[in-house]
Amino acid sequence: MVLTLIVFLFILSVLIIAHELGHFLVARRMGIRIEEFGVGYPPRLWSKKINQTVYSLNLLPLGGFVRLYGEEGPQKREKKENAFWAKSKKARSAVIVAGVLANFLLAVVVFSLVYSVVGIPTQSNQIMVLGVAPGSPAEAVGLKEEDVVVGVENQSVSQVGRFVEIVNQHQGEEIDLQVNREGEELVFTLAPRQNPPEGEGALGVVVSNLKMVHYPLWQMPFRGAVEGVKEAFGWATLVLGGLGGIFYRLVTTGAVSEEVAGPVGILQLTGNVARSGPLMVLQFMGMLSINLMVINILPFPALDGGRLLFIGIEAVTGRRPKASFERWTHAIGMIILLLFLLLVTINDLARVLTSTGLLSRLRLIFPF
Repeated sequence: MVLTLIVFLFILSVLIIAHELGHFLVARRMGIRIEEFGVGYPPRLWSKKINQTVYSLNLLPLGGFVRLYGEEGPQKREKKENAFWAKSKKARSAVIVAGVLANFLLAVVVFSLVYSVVGIPTQSNQIMVLGVAPGSPAEAVGLKEEDVVVGVENQSVSQVGRFVEIVNQHQGEEIDLQVNREGEELVFTLAPRQNPPEGEGALGVVVSNLKMVHYPLWQMPFRGAVEGVKEAFGWATLVLGGLGGIFYRLVTTGAVSEEVAGPVGILQLTGNVARSGPLMVLQFMGMLSINLMVINILPFPALDGGRLLFIGIEAVTGRRPKASFERWTHAIGMIILLLFLLLVTINDLARVLTSTGLLSRLRLIFPF
């Protein structure tokens, strides 16, 4: 549990600090005065003022923050010079977008590192077993990860689609599976299931035509970067599609999808990831960074996308909304987000309690 918490706080801190660093760097480039850049949240442990900016280290290890001069709009006794609100729409938009771009770049970097180590996914004419489901026919006969399927019922196969087609044609019947394991030819006899569990195929194996290829050492960072960009865009598309489905279900049924994970759910996932090694932690960090990027760019008050929306309204109408109206809108948006987070956290807790059996044990002590 301690390791899980440490990894969780590390990932959370890196994601948020990267986001805030994006705001910080572009704001400074645009000539906006930065009042404070903090790592962690107060109470403050240490600080140092350099030029007009306070750099601080704070007690609560939950990310970081950047405070821009004039971020909340014109205030009494506030000078216009170097204030965020006084900058052009283009400059303010660049500062806002910089946070989500920083999360995208972070995802690309960590995905690139992972691919540089594990290899570049390359299409092949071999069907590789990537995983075997517990309790499946494949596990029962001894199929293992990295086995290469070369034939089914004495028919040579080299494409996943054809392999799945043949297997499904023989559901409920015994078939012979020809496999190459480290150069040794093996034959396994097993019966594809007619009604496999949800998320599993008839045999209970995960197969792919992709194999991980290692190129000369000097090429790997560049090839890894290309794959990292592809992975980041792929996850962004997937997250957008998933969010669309979640909001549709929320509006039509009023229920939070079980696929939505809050802090408790992410903490639980982090524990599983941490036990899988540092590369999996990096992969998980990249996925969460893309999630943070996509959510933050949504045109909802209190999010970066909501702030961009106000700049868009200003561009269309030619008038800037009142600072007080914008502040109240973002405050209400934050309340709604916190309520949604609370709802998701309750959903997380219910799922964790049910899956661990703790709820049943509690009811023995406190019937309710």
